[in-house]
Amino acid sequence: MHLAITTNTSHLKTMHFIPEDIDHYVVVHSENEPELLQQLTRETYQKILQPRMLSGHYQGRLLSMICKLVHPKNILEIGTYTGYSALCLAEGMQTSGELHTIDINEELFDFQRKYFDKSDFGKHIHQHLGNALEIIPKLNTTFDLVFIDADKENYTNYFEAVIDKLNSGGIILSDNVLWSGKVLDTTFKKEDTSTPALIAYNKLLKEDKRVETVVLPIRDGLTISRKL
Repeated sequence: MHLAITTNTSHLKTMHFIPEDIDHYVVVHSENEPELLQQLTRETYQKILQPRMLSGHYQGRLLSMICKLVHPKNILEIGTYTGYSALCLAEGMQTSGELHTIDINEELFDFQRKYFDKSDFGKHIHQHLGNALEIIPKLNTTFDLVFIDADKENYTNYFEAVIDKLNSGGIILSDNVLWSGKVLDTTFKKEDTSTPALIAYNKLLKEDKRVETVVLPIRDGLTISRKL
């Protein structure tokens, strides 16, 4: 596996960890999705491959809430896709802050920029195109919050790349850590490289003394890790 990020290669079917009617109730009684993000979602489904890779309404509102609680100055996102999660995270960023987002898919660059510029945060969002493991060491800043949502095989590599750039008390959010429940499967197929990578990553977060970690069983699993 080459060390270049691809936008979140999520599987198409996501396990429901709670009954669908309860899931619907949760969404209905959470914050409404902003109009700009509704537009981004519609256009993503109309024009972009694998639109289910979007964070979506509920997870987007969760990312926004977490970010508002942390109130970070600088944010790093690994895996931009069409920019939905970046815009959610930017809602909680300090007014003088910056959000750096990295993706390898150059075909999505202009799509992302269009929506970033439509938002209130456009001047504070910096796009980086290419291999995240090459770009991260060149970023001359430290971060208060990092969101990892890219190729699963490299989650451990991304963690090691960002941990020294994360300020004390900073947060790492990691998406898809339950992988539709496949992390319980010890008989995964040989060609399935994502499942063992996520199992190893989850074990790392549990055992690494540099962070404290809680796994949230929402959507496809979201981990919150705080640097000690």
